[in-house]
Formats: sequence, structure tokens, C-alpha cells
Amino acid sequence: MKIGIVGLPNVGKSTMFNSITKAGAECANYPFCTIEPNVGVVAVPDERVDKLAEIYKPQKVTKAMVEFVDIAGLVKGASKGEGLGNKFLSHIREVDSIVQVVRCFEDSNIVHVDGSVNPIRDIETINYELIFADIETIEKRIDKAKKMLKADKKYQLEVDLLEKVKVELESGKPARSIEFNEEEKEIIKEVYLLTTKPILYIANIAEEDIENPQNNEYVQQVIEYAKKEKAEVIPLCVKIEEELSGLGDQDKKEMLEALGIEESGLDKLIKKSYDLLGLMSFLTAGEPEVRAWTIKKGTKAPQAAGKIHSDIERGFIKAEIVSYSDLIREGTMVAVKEKGLLRSEGKEYIMQDGDIVLFKFNV
Repeated sequence: MKIGIVGLPNVGKSTMFNSITKAGAECANYPFCTIEPNVGVVAVPDERVDKLAEIYKPQKVTKAMVEFVDIAGLVKGASKGEGLGNKFLSHIREVDSIVQVVRCFEDSNIVHVDGSVNPIRDIETINYELIFADIETIEKRIDKAKKMLKADKKYQLEVDLLEKVKVELESGKPARSIEFNEEEKEIIKEVYLLTTKPILYIANIAEEDIENPQNNEYVQQVIEYAKKEKAEVIPLCVKIEEELSGLGDQDKKEMLEALGIEESGLDKLIKKSYDLLGLMSFLTAGEPEVRAWTIKKGTKAPQAAGKIHSDIERGFIKAEIVSYSDLIREGTMVAVKEKGLLRSEGKEYIMQDGDIVLFKFNV
């Protein structure tokens, strides 16, 4: 799963990406790796994996991973090919969700590309380019659907839906802000609109705003804007995150305590990005390895087993499951079994976040 980081020049986007990659490098059991210069893979912070590792003392620990892509090159007119517009839009098409960094601090030493700090203008500069690109996509799709309609009346629903979406886009609203029923969702999914991708806004604040970001008027503007398109906002100080990302665990902990915050903004971002994609983790635990496996929410047990190996899915018999909270409360698997907390689930079981699983199979 890929998450694209976007933002105008001098808003802190590249600094944040560099901080993410440095944070990933601190994961000793799954180091940050660069697939290409602008792509970084980082571990999802998960205290459950850490705790299970303490219990089982495994040879290997593997956390869930998220892939971030640093997307550069946006200028006004990108949808018409201005600047690196075509490259920018192609990169956006390849990601599953978007993180947009927005400048919410004043600093006379850092020149804003548009001459002044205005987070809503910055957001709309990018969003409108994506909307313009989507309008072009919709128009082509409408023309195609109308041609198909002459031979088959079932395309009337698609034409009506696309024309409704076009009106919303032309009014400046992203497609993600529109309510779709299940049938409409299936149609829209095939159109591959840029503005249906889930989005998360990073409000880049000054160091003095860390303890009370809600008092920053720019942050409040971003929060109000995000509500309209069902998006979330994480306030963080990119400058501080860069410092934190270069520290060891103990130094990082001490700095967070000194700042009066529980976890870094980057940890929040990585967790929230994972959640934004509708993902969750089930766990496997033993002496060889403690591991978090990534699945979509709503995945059934056999398909979850297939994440480990296709043979396990094909020969699935049952899943022996204990919830993470039950194991931690009882302390050992022996105690879990004595209390009757180890469950045997079949093919229709829908996996829950934090399930600790042993799959039984036969091939």
C-alpha cells in the first residue's frame, strides 16, 4: 500500500519525508529501505508486537509496514501539464491515499511560494488541480458511457451518476465528499478518480504551538476545511520531528517527556495512515518470530491465512485465536487455555484487529 506525500514548496513536505525515512532506519529488525530515491518503507509503531516480543523472546520481530512516496513537482496548471504536472498526476494515480502537508506557522526566514501563509489557499491549489484532472476523466467516461447506452440501457445509471459527480467537482468539491450507495461505489471505483482517494492533512506548526495546537488559528482553519470532505488533521512540528527521528529510543523518550507529549507526530501519522487505508493487523507469535500481518478490515480467516502462505488458505481447517488483551491479562497461553479463552474459529470468521492466531491446515 502506497501513501503519497504532497505539498507546496517550503511547507515542510520534504523535511517530513526525510524524518519518516530516518525514523524507519531506527527499526532494527526491519530497517528503512529505499526502493527508489523518493520512496520509503517504514514500520507501523505497534506496542502489541513489542510486548509479545518481550514474552516470547523470538529470533525475529516483524512489524506491519507502510510505504510513503515523496511526490514533488506541483504548480498551478499541473492538470494541464504545467511544470512537472503530468509526472505529479501520474504519481498521485499510483498511490492509495494522500498526505498533504500544510504550512501553519509564520517565519520571515522561510519564504512562502505565494508570498504569505494561507493554509486553505495552499490546500485548494493542490485539490483544484486534482479536481480539474478528475473533471477531464469524468467527461471522457461520460462520452464512453453514452455511446454504450445506445446499445444497452443499463448504462443510464452510470451516465446519471457521472454527471452528478461532475457537477460536484465543478463546484470545487472532491469526489470523496459525495455520499455513494454500494452500487454507485462499484461504478466510481472503476473510474479511478484522484479525489476519491482518502486524504490526511498534516498541519505543520511552530515549536511553541506543540502543547496547544488547537490555539493556532491556521490549524483551526484546516480542521474546519477537512470536516467538509471527511478528512482528518494531525498537527505536528516538522522541525521537531526531524530532531526526534535522529535520536535513539531513550533520548527520544526523554525529549517527548520534556515537550509534554506522549508520542511523536510521525508515529501518529504512520498509525493513522495505516488506518486511513482500512487496514489492520493480526498477529502470530512464537519463538521463531513475532509478526504483525497486514489485512483489510473485514477479511475472513482463510484469506488472512493466505497472507502467510497460499497453501494455508487452500488447506484451511480452522483458526485458533486468542485476543491480545486476553493474553496480556492472563500472562501465558497456558493460563489462556485454562480460562477457556482460546477460541476455535471457522471459514466465516471475520478477523479482528489484534487477534493472535495459529492456523490449522491440511494440504
